Amino acid sequence: MALMIYDTRRKEKVAFRPINPGNVSMYVCGVTVYDLCHLGHARCYVAFDVIHRWLESSGYDVNYIQNFTDIDDKIIKRANEKGVDFLELVDENINAYYEDMDSLNILRADEYPRCTEYVEQMISITEDLVRKEHAYVTSDGVYFHVESAPEKYGVLTGQNIDAVLGGAGGRVSKTGEGKRDHKDFALWKSAKPGEPSWPSPWGDGRPGWHIECTAMSMDHLGEQFDIHGGGHDLRFPHHEAEIFQGECHTGKSPVVNYWLHNGFVNMDGEKMSKSLGNFWTIRDIIQEINPLVLRFALINAQYRSPIDMNEKLLQDAEINHQRLLDSYKLALDSWDNVEENNLRRLPEPNITSSELLSHSLGLIEKFAEEFALAMDDDFNTREAVTKTMSVAREVNRLLNSDLDEEDKQSVGFFAVDLFEQQAGNVLGLLPSREQISVMDEESIEVKSRKEEISEKVEKLLLQRTQARAEKNWSEADKIRDELTEMGVTVKDTSNGPVWDLT
Repeated sequence: MALMIYDTRRKEKVAFRPINPGNVSMYVCGVTVYDLCHLGHARCYVAFDVIHRWLESSGYDVNYIQNFTDIDDKIIKRANEKGVDFLELVDENINAYYEDMDSLNILRADEYPRCTEYVEQMISITEDLVRKEHAYVTSDGVYFHVESAPEKYGVLTGQNIDAVLGGAGGRVSKTGEGKRDHKDFALWKSAKPGEPSWPSPWGDGRPGWHIECTAMSMDHLGEQFDIHGGGHDLRFPHHEAEIFQGECHTGKSPVVNYWLHNGFVNMDGEKMSKSLGNFWTIRDIIQEINPLVLRFALINAQYRSPIDMNEKLLQDAEINHQRLLDSYKLALDSWDNVEENNLRRLPEPNITSSELLSHSLGLIEKFAEEFALAMDDDFNTREAVTKTMSVAREVNRLLNSDLDEEDKQSVGFFAVDLFEQQAGNVLGLLPSREQISVMDEESIEVKSRKEEISEKVEKLLLQRTQARAEKNWSEADKIRDELTEMGVTVKDTSNGPVWDLT
């Protein structure tokens, strides 16, 4: 089966055929680095990380570019609020971005261009658009004239701009000095007092938001490239603006062959919002759960589908991710690093066989093939995760059976290789073997420590429960403080207090 991709522009799944066979050029819009990354960013970059991984696993050489927007109204505002230079704020948040993405096991892109490094290219493109009468100069900057290329209008959203103006996140300006039409968008903004600026043919100023990605993507990937990705909210106005300016500048259409957009993350059915109090940064959430559990939750949905993030979803992800890890560790232990040429040869997989080993191997082979089919069907990670968990279940069945040790060693070797290829290399859900070893050592230490203090903790919890029942809050707080000093955390549930080590 050929790789099928849903192209937002064509509004259907189409066969993927890169411009240069064997090579993929991919650009994904990066973050505006005025603050820490949030759950929506995690959804986007995990989704495109899996796409990146599957393309490489399929044999493509991927040139993956992701930018940083390092000059913007929000950046200027935040830097002024903090009383720091905007570059100091930018560098701090770029470093935080790398830390957050690394924690989620997201592979690095090949390049991370910053828009302030491409001002010269943006000016050059803008000059060309003015020369071709697709843009015009005003007293407050340069605007792209949308009516100069009406056939390119609404190609991603399928709507007219008046209908979606309110949903543009405040990035569509209704007015401007000399602006001809509310549909027009800024290519260059004239300098305001106290703002960073660069010289240009139209006076000092800074680039508009949309022109940044056109300059950076074309510089790295050429005038036509394979994939452009980003969040669903970027279709309008950002990506439609990129189509206008890129295609009018180059005279080539399409500049991008496949437009991919990931779905939103909602919190308990509502859009994530600071004003609603349901806004989570990546750092907020990974203080509560393992980052790979969050990754599991995010990819247990097809990338274009919205996700309703809630406590049950995370609990289910934690349970299932642990099942996957347990199966992987069982396979590692069963194999026990026996050299491949010293392993017993496994029987041919045969799903119709009455023999346990041959039958189970047939099922595992079937699940592995269905995993690949799912990924080739527009990167359907939900189905791929399902097949991965089916493999884990069958591996557990074999390794907990009465097979002799030599067969179990061979099954372990086979399973480890499959887990590391699909759950590890493609889905990015497995820690390294070294991390597994450290986790096991820490688990032994934690278990030993818990056994050592268990009797004392249970006695204190009983006293605390009694104090709370008697409404002796000072005594209850005193006991809780004592538990905290012992390194114990307590969570009160409907079934009574549950404790663990910090």
